[in-house]
Amino acid sequence: MKLEVLVVPVSDVDRAKRFYETLGFRMDIDHVASEDFRVVQFTPPGSEASIIIGTGITPAAPGSLQGLQLVVFDIEAARADLVGRGVDVSEVFHDAGGVFYHIGNEQRVTGPHPDRGDYGSFASFSDPDGNGWMLQEVKKRAPGR
Repeated sequence: MKLEVLVVPVSDVDRAKRFYETLGFRMDIDHVASEDFRVVQFTPPGSEASIIIGTGITPAAPGSLQGLQLVVFDIEAARADLVGRGVDVSEVFHDAGGVFYHIGNEQRVTGPHPDRGDYGSFASFSDPDGNGWMLQEVKKRAPGR
């Protein structure tokens, strides 16, 4: 079993489509069945899992997803790439209490994890509806992953 697709709730499909194209996500399909049903599928670079945005595909409120993770090899290079594409990305940070970030900003410490340990450095950004994304640096996966 593997995760294939996440449905990301958006209010304006064309605006969201432009945003995800700006990120460099590959558009796999844009299927319009009617005014009330549209499915747009994107795949992030290097990913086997995709996201779907659209109309008539989820009852979830636009902007209600938080903590969506995009794993990158070099957090600073990935952040710079997104900033160069016009995306508002936070500074790189790590969590004061451990490898995974706490909700909110209180535990955020500016800069990558002190030993650049895998899974410990992050940067965040949101899509136009407020769905929250995290970049997470992983150079070598934990055993069994």
